[in-house]
Amino acid sequence: MKKVLIITYYWPPAGGPGVQRWLKFVKYLRDFDIEPIVYIPENPHYPIEDASLTKELPKDLTIYSQPLFEPYGAAKFLSSKKTKRISSGIIQANNQSFIERTMLWVRGNFFIPDARKFWVKPSVKFLTDVIESDNIDTIITTGPPHSVHLIGLQLKTNLKITWLADFRDPWTSIGYHKKLKLTTSSQKKHKIMESAVLNEADHVITTSKTTKKEFEEITSKPISVITNGYDSGHSTEVDLDKSFTISHIGSLLTGRNPKNLWKTLSRIAAENAVFRADLQLEFMGVVSQDVMDSLYRYELGPYIKMRGYGSHAEAQRKQRQSQLLLLVEIDSEETKGILPGKLFEYMAAKRPILALGPKDWEAGQIISQTNSGKTFDYNSDFDLRDTILEWYAAYKKNNLISNSVDIEKYSRKSLTEDLAKILQKI
Repeated sequence: MKKVLIITYYWPPAGGPGVQRWLKFVKYLRDFDIEPIVYIPENPHYPIEDASLTKELPKDLTIYSQPLFEPYGAAKFLSSKKTKRISSGIIQANNQSFIERTMLWVRGNFFIPDARKFWVKPSVKFLTDVIESDNIDTIITTGPPHSVHLIGLQLKTNLKITWLADFRDPWTSIGYHKKLKLTTSSQKKHKIMESAVLNEADHVITTSKTTKKEFEEITSKPISVITNGYDSGHSTEVDLDKSFTISHIGSLLTGRNPKNLWKTLSRIAAENAVFRADLQLEFMGVVSQDVMDSLYRYELGPYIKMRGYGSHAEAQRKQRQSQLLLLVEIDSEETKGILPGKLFEYMAAKRPILALGPKDWEAGQIISQTNSGKTFDYNSDFDLRDTILEWYAAYKKNNLISNSVDIEKYSRKSLTEDLAKILQKI
């Protein structure tokens, strides 16, 4: 059985989407004659935790760990709340305090490529011995944080080992990169590191076609697309919500603020007393202040239900209970290739997806291809209104369903088979 060393920062008990991808790959790799060995930080700074995910770890899985120094922990004395927001990716566009501006500038220009850079050197030293003692010939790095790829780069240079670099998100083109107040010199360093990783790895994996196309401008190395996915099978049936719930599962961060949707819902509610009595907006996870401000500005406060962060199992249950599932992405050129992990779980939940994002959004194309819902841009008006009213009419007749098709290829086991085929070849 082929042994593969997976180097990742996010691992249970970490919560959120970052941990799901490789937890699920590891869960199924043995089914395809590949033995995963995992390397993780011993003392990570996880903004969100979900201890229930540890139940999904395969039995007798070999896990190595080493401690790391993280500036986020040391910065807590300045402001624990602000530190947690920044490390979570919640970067306020406006009204930043002096501390926030300073922390962002330091984060962007002193910690390149990211604040986990101090894990690279000790990890290379430790893993050099592990690779030799465990007779490992293939390693996988997954980022962000992209400093994890620098571990792979150094091991590749030193040991001439086969290396697969997995990009869950883009590197220099991701939206928040511009908010880090990078100097010209810092931007150049990121570009150099990105190019080195892409050109030294034996194989690159991206989660979207858009990112693949972007990377093909930088490297001639083989690039495969393996999206995120869903895990099939639910142990219990659930009853649909009695209210006309429109639920967003996961963090709704700064910039993901579809004001045209809030405006449309507000107008329908003002005109239709029955709709007003049925409507409920549920948010399970962190919601940024600019989104909350807009919701109240459009007088949607009475319909809001804040659930806070829940376990992955609780999130899946809420997805299956909801009448509609809301998917939102920032309206920008840089986000066209972003495929949120929740997209695939939404499809598996078999509830209609109401998606809002940039024009030509790749997620919207998948929703259309699978007939999982409808996608609108931030300028949609009457067509958005008509769709909501159409779905509401179906809900009133107890006939609001999702007729999704061809989603099986996005199951975690099917995607792991795609990964295994790559690993057997390289």
